[in-house]
Order: sequence, then structure tokens, then C-alpha cells
Amino acid sequence: RVSSMSNKGKVALITGASRGIGRAIAIILAEEGCDIVINYLSKREKAEEVAERVRAKGCRASIQQADVSQRDQTDAMIERGREELGPIQILVNNAGIARDRSFMKLSVGLWRAVLMVNLDGAFNVTSSLLPGMVEAKWGRIINISSIVAQMGNFGQSNYAVAKGGLIAFTKTIAREVARNGVTANSVCPGLTDTPLLDTIKAANPDAARVLDAMARAIPMRRLGLPDDIAPAVAFLASEEAGFITGQTLSVSGGLTMA
Repeated sequence: RVSSMSNKGKVALITGASRGIGRAIAIILAEEGCDIVINYLSKREKAEEVAERVRAKGCRASIQQADVSQRDQTDAMIERGREELGPIQILVNNAGIARDRSFMKLSVGLWRAVLMVNLDGAFNVTSSLLPGMVEAKWGRIINISSIVAQMGNFGQSNYAVAKGGLIAFTKTIAREVARNGVTANSVCPGLTDTPLLDTIKAANPDAARVLDAMARAIPMRRLGLPDDIAPAVAFLASEEAGFITGQTLSVSGGLTMA
């Protein structure tokens, strides 16, 4: 990772920032000098803990509750964040859910729920923030996708489609705003030890066995950690990464080598 304070004083919004990968990203961007808008859906106490970590780095923090799948809530969140911290120049679309079922057992409700949070959520937040980035001639958008979008995975057709759509969305946005000094890139975490993984295990009695088998297939022979993912995001958010756009970076311990 490039250790830099080139983003000192810039404002970053991370969706789903109260735990897991989002939490790690908020903390590392604060180490780089960013003020942070911390979005969360529930468990405000977790968001408060992240805000304390951000402030301990000498940066400001704004805690904002919003369901990113609801456009009125995201617009209100962004307005409040701007009022508290100023223009938002860095966006990390990290909020996501998984509702796993084999396709034959997948209901319309579970299909739509996953797409609404993982894909519609990114649309809602990005469409609100992108005009300001274009006007300022500077911006960074980092979308947290998944290796499931690249490889597929049993029982995750809804999640794979949502995360695959996020990669396509990223590439299209990157082409549209490259001339305006705004970059858009995707990061695809591999099998990562987060609360989402616990949710998957709880929902599927066979998930632990499948995940263990996948972990053994990782060349580095271990699960990823949120702190493995966050440095990649911090680099793509930096001034130094200004000539990188439309790219998909897998952080998977070598699982997706090709």
C-alpha cells in the first residue's frame, strides 16, 4: 500500500461501515487523513465504536443511519453528511447482504432483497454523489464486489448476479466520467472472515463444510480478513491511483488466479 496523506481533509462515505470490511476501510482511510461518513443500518453502538476509532486518528466522523436500498434515505444521509463534514469526494459502496438458497428453492423475495441492497444501493448512493465529483473534477468510487461474481457459487445466484452487476456498473461509470478526473474501480474480496460469513453459516447447515473446503483451496491456505481488503481500497482511493479506473481487483489469497 502507498502510505500517503494525499487525501488528508477529503471526505469519504463508506456504506455498511459499522462492521467487517466496511469498518476496516473506515479506519484505514482515517489513517490516510480522511474524514469519514459512517453509514450503518442497525446497531448504532457498532457505528459509534468505528467513529471513536476514526476520531482517535485525528479525523472527523459523521454517523448516518440509512437503508441504502431506499433512495429517500440515501439522499437524506448524504445531505446530512455534507452538512456535517463537507463535500464527499470518496465513495465506497460496501453495504451488502446474502440470502442463500439453491436456485430451485430461491423465492422472488430473496432474489429481489439481495439485488436491492447490493446493486440498487450502489446506484442510489452513486447517482447522488457523482454529479458533485464531476463538477469538482476529482472523485474516487470503489465498489466492493466479490469473487462469487467471477466464479459463481452454489446457492448464491442472487448474490453472484448482484455482485457481477456491480462490476459491470463500475466499468460503465468509469468510461463515462474518466475525462472528469473521477475513477471507478471494483474490489473483489475472496472468502473473508466477516459477520456476513457467520450469517451464511447460520442459514445453511452445510455451509461450514463448503467454506472449509474452499479455504483449503486458497493458495495462501487461510481465510481473508477485513484488514487484508482495506489496503486495496485505500490505494484505489488515493491520489496516486488517479490513472487506474474501470479495473477489478481480486483480493482472495490467490483463489482467483488466472
